Amino acid sequence: MTTTSDENDDTRPRRGKRRLKIGAVALVGVTAAALGVTVWQDGNATPSTTAGESARVATATVTRTDLSNAQTLSGTLGYSKAAPVKGAKAGLVTWLPAPGARVTRGHTLYKVDNVPVPVFYGATPLYRTLNARGMTGPDVRVVADNLKRLGYDIGSQPAAGTWVTQHPAPVDEFGTADASGAKGTTEDGVSGKTGTDTTAPAATPTPTATTTSVEVKEGDGVLTADLVAAIKRWQMHVGMPATGVLGIGDVVVQSGEVRVGAVQAQTGDDANGSLMTVSSTAKKVSVPVDATGVGTMARGNRVTVTLPDNSTVTGTIEAVGATATDNTDGDTSGGGGPAQLTVTVTVRVPDTGAVAKLTSAPVQVAFTSETRKGVLVVPVGALLALSEGGYAVQLPGGRLIAVRTGMFAKGLVEVTGDGLTAGLKVVTTS
Repeated sequence: MTTTSDENDDTRPRRGKRRLKIGAVALVGVTAAALGVTVWQDGNATPSTTAGESARVATATVTRTDLSNAQTLSGTLGYSKAAPVKGAKAGLVTWLPAPGARVTRGHTLYKVDNVPVPVFYGATPLYRTLNARGMTGPDVRVVADNLKRLGYDIGSQPAAGTWVTQHPAPVDEFGTADASGAKGTTEDGVSGKTGTDTTAPAATPTPTATTTSVEVKEGDGVLTADLVAAIKRWQMHVGMPATGVLGIGDVVVQSGEVRVGAVQAQTGDDANGSLMTVSSTAKKVSVPVDATGVGTMARGNRVTVTLPDNSTVTGTIEAVGATATDNTDGDTSGGGGPAQLTVTVTVRVPDTGAVAKLTSAPVQVAFTSETRKGVLVVPVGALLALSEGGYAVQLPGGRLIAVRTGMFAKGLVEVTGDGLTAGLKVVTTS
């Protein structure tokens, strides 16, 4: 029977040869235990079928590098989920944007009775009429912050903990708050009695204006005289009545720049209803992940996204879903396999380059669950399973070095051992 050997066979100890053969057979078990690691096979890409058949050998260099354990999952690139926009003031819709339009801070989203309804950025909508100096609250803060960002001089805002005087809102002739700022007056009337009684009837008392002091809370704004003046200048500039008063529905508060989706309303419709949908202009990737595999995924982690043209961009995990969804396909009779619970991981990507050309597309997302920095690695095929337990690597001269294994990834394994250094040559299967 003809056998093959390399030029150093005469100098190798027989014990080393025997262990090499044992290691080549045991290697199947080693590589099968390593997720994502290829089982080494013979030159014809078919597994060995004879237990006594020797594995072909080659050498590999021990390398010091960073080793990452990553998994790649399918996802969908697109805009965030669309949210409805509902009108909040009386009147008729007189203008609407086109689907796909982008609207930024201070620009008009739609018009009611030919008056613009602009976009402000923030988290709190206008939930009341802002018509009296000294009013405080997060809605006032939204107005102040946006006008300042738009370049208007709003003066100084009282700091949290400051006590400010709240003035009553102007009232109309009926004693109700009046946005116009006019104060109602009461005229003395003449009695309808005849005779010599000329006593004038008692005048109806004018509501007494009272002031109160309140403490400014963290995150609140204050409707100061300077802010009211800035509101008037801004209103005049955008084409709104310059009253210095802002009411419910006068602006639309969004978290940032929006992209118009579907437009449901038409011009002439009642403005108190569903008008359109909008979404963030930021591109995001939604990835369904097995509920048992999200433990190492966290907000802020970096990922690599591969686009349809095979280019890659770096993304950031924005959110990891807290609710698991049953994605079991088809069978709802209860006779199928176990439920496949997944959670949605949302990844934010920069809207530049190839991403900017896409509105929706399937992508691949590589998540790195663990990274080992500056470790010694060898091909998995260099591991020998010893009969007494544990692993070793073999030098070209036949000497064995016992090693401890760490992370397995991409066909490599992290190893440590006495006498093991970067640049050392070790025997591996080919």
